Amino acid sequence: MQQMMAAQGWRAAHLAIGLTCIVVLVPLAWTLRRPAVRPAAGTAPPPAAMPVARPTGGTLPLSPAALQLSLWVAGIACCVAMATPQVHIVAYCGDLGYGVARGTQMLALMLACGIVSRVVSGWVADRIGGLRTLLLGSVLQGVALVLYALFDGLLSLYVISALFGLFQGGLVPSYAIVVREHFPAAEAGERVGKTLMATLLGMALGGWLAGRIFDWSGGYHAAFVHGLAWNLLNITVIGWLLWLATRHNATGGRTARATG
Repeated sequence: MQQMMAAQGWRAAHLAIGLTCIVVLVPLAWTLRRPAVRPAAGTAPPPAAMPVARPTGGTLPLSPAALQLSLWVAGIACCVAMATPQVHIVAYCGDLGYGVARGTQMLALMLACGIVSRVVSGWVADRIGGLRTLLLGSVLQGVALVLYALFDGLLSLYVISALFGLFQGGLVPSYAIVVREHFPAAEAGERVGKTLMATLLGMALGGWLAGRIFDWSGGYHAAFVHGLAWNLLNITVIGWLLWLATRHNATGGRTARATG
């Protein structure tokens, strides 16, 4: 990509990436398809169709619409906060005088650590459940945003960018786990799609708002504080959902939901 951007420009590089995705990912997606398992007449349903108890799951004392709305708010809030460093770290380093090349390295480090975070977050979610994993990731992301607002040294930014990647990489995948734990399996595809749509909206909104705040304030400190405020909203919503689930289970509510 670096060679292509230097020779052809960033537009040609993005176009090449898009065409590569079409040529490679679309055919590979078809290899993931498999026919639905249809049990023979008179046989018991397969084990996967039996009710499954989740590690910390259970239905929430909310209507499906209210739970979906809560996940929309949480998804938008966490990704508005997430977008500030991801979208603006290169420009931020240029603004500080370190140069855009340093910012590009920080972004690459952030995204590489995000890969590790996704794997580790999955391992954590298997043990403590989706809501707790999501809350943990959101709190840690907030810590990283505080560090961005407090420190702007070159070495500090490298370290904070690595931490930010480790903290935020598992947030969005955790929403799919929350959906799977608290909605029927037959609705999983629709619910995951709606929830991830909100996270994408949050990323777009967050990148734009941080740029507007920079234009208004002349610096990125206010943008990081703004992102932290949205992150606190996410922590509030997810913490509330976890509190409802814990109280519901403690007072004798069902601790698992039938999933197929």
